[in-house]
Amino acid sequence: MFPAGIPFSKRIFDLVITGFGVVLFSPFLLFLTFIVWTNVGPPLFFSQLRPGYRTKPFRMYKFRTMTNETDSHGNHLADEDRLTFFGRKLRSYSLDELPELVNILKGEMSLVGPRPLLMQYLELYSSEQARRHNVLPGITGWAQINGRNAISWEEKFKLDIWYVDHWSFWLDIKILFLTFWKVITREGINQPGFATAEVFMGNRPDKNCPTEGQEFH
Repeated sequence: MFPAGIPFSKRIFDLVITGFGVVLFSPFLLFLTFIVWTNVGPPLFFSQLRPGYRTKPFRMYKFRTMTNETDSHGNHLADEDRLTFFGRKLRSYSLDELPELVNILKGEMSLVGPRPLLMQYLELYSSEQARRHNVLPGITGWAQINGRNAISWEEKFKLDIWYVDHWSFWLDIKILFLTFWKVITREGINQPGFATAEVFMGNRPDKNCPTEGQEFH
């Protein structure tokens, strides 16, 4: 509930805003759950292990936006082939992220922080890039309001580290307000040439590493 090393004011802010939001928007959340069920089908949620605070793994939840279609060899089709029309709409307004509110209530995530990426990326980070795990991962962050998926991995990580070094209560509030604007204007949703974001290759390329946007269950 209160992870050691996380500022008390940040955790209280997360709990108050998230708890209030879940109660206030519960009818909308139920409606959205029904729409996902009828348009994408079961299972409702995409879940995957992601590295959290100090790289501790946790299971992150999102609304599912992709089908589980495979080719004749049993391999998942490319992101762009599995991402449904409805799924694109969910992502364009970041509504697929709403189940992460559960992760916030559990103390695994924050409203604001570096996005939790793939476990496979941990061994690809430089020592500087790895410092992004010195804070709780977030639903939105400094990188998300400064380019989101439209900027390179290196730029994202620099912005993440800037946030780690300059965190303040008021910075979180600023990021939340700017996030609402970015969602409304739908800036930087996808990286050019990709349905979501390209694979982070680091210094040890691995062609089998899935993209951050792929969904596996």
